[in-house]
Amino acid sequence: MSAAYATFGLVPAFRAGGVLPDGGYQIHRDFTDFVVDGKPLLYRFPDLDAVTPLASDVPPEVLAAQVRGLLLESEPPLPGGRFVVYGCPECADLACGALTAVVERDGRDVVWRDFAWQDGERAEPERDGYDGTGPFRFRGPAYRAALTSLLDRPDAAPAPRPHVLVIGPRAGVPARLAAALRGTGIGADVTPEVDDVPAAELRRYDAVLYAPGVPEAQRAAVHAAFTRSGVCAAHVDALAPIVPLLVAQTEQALDRDPLRPRRITTLTADRHTAVLDVATPCRVRLLAYRRDRLHRVHVRELLDEVLPPGSHHLPLDPRAVRGNAYVVARTTGTVLTAPVAP
Repeated sequence: MSAAYATFGLVPAFRAGGVLPDGGYQIHRDFTDFVVDGKPLLYRFPDLDAVTPLASDVPPEVLAAQVRGLLLESEPPLPGGRFVVYGCPECADLACGALTAVVERDGRDVVWRDFAWQDGERAEPERDGYDGTGPFRFRGPAYRAALTSLLDRPDAAPAPRPHVLVIGPRAGVPARLAAALRGTGIGADVTPEVDDVPAAELRRYDAVLYAPGVPEAQRAAVHAAFTRSGVCAAHVDALAPIVPLLVAQTEQALDRDPLRPRRITTLTADRHTAVLDVATPCRVRLLAYRRDRLHRVHVRELLDEVLPPGSHHLPLDPRAVRGNAYVVARTTGTVLTAPVAP
């Protein structure tokens, strides 16, 4: 085994929720990702849609048990000394599949090795392993310090889920949008105005989305109310009255950490080409949304594949983006939206 050391750390991350083309929901999950040699470990697995067991929405005792397991203070949960490194973001059931690894001591060091995809009691590294990933040898004190930092407040409540305030009438698109956001795990409320809302209540919200048709004077009044309350929320103007598109816009607005690395950095589109700038290899799904003259919503999947780093010019079917159309690009941890330019 190589004696070279890798650095170990932790970083906040999220898996964006959304409304799927079939009407189902993809759940929003906030979690803590592992950082190996300065890079999120998840980025080494381009096709993976998964989260670590260190989720922000689990009870403190569950999080503590996961941390103490990785500290090797309890027995491994899987045969062969294996631990779940990334699991299903929807249910965390091993039957859905999980990326596991052997975590073991080697003197004062801790080693992660034999990464493999597993959907049963035992892993098959020879068949389902990730050649070229690991083993990683971590210095024990730094490894333990990073993980025990998550146990500093063992009695703290789970991190609150994101909350969005939708400005608009309490029926129609705003109501459907709020219901869809709740379906993805994001708290959402609808109100036509906030003049009588206490400052403490406004501080609950991470983003404000203005539904289509909200007058400029009403938007200005909401901005002023949040400013008076000292609330630094993201303010988003709806692109179009298309609920899945607005959910994607909301997810994009909630991603506000300027230091967090993004796997997709830019998205633009016209009638013939979508341009994506990809920072690290990842699976990208590109969807087009439009409304026809009868206000019916149409969605078309344009791409679903792993893209290498670089700028990608993707040809589009003009029929999929005619009229007022919009594109949404998704990968783990990043959602971008853009109108299709004429």
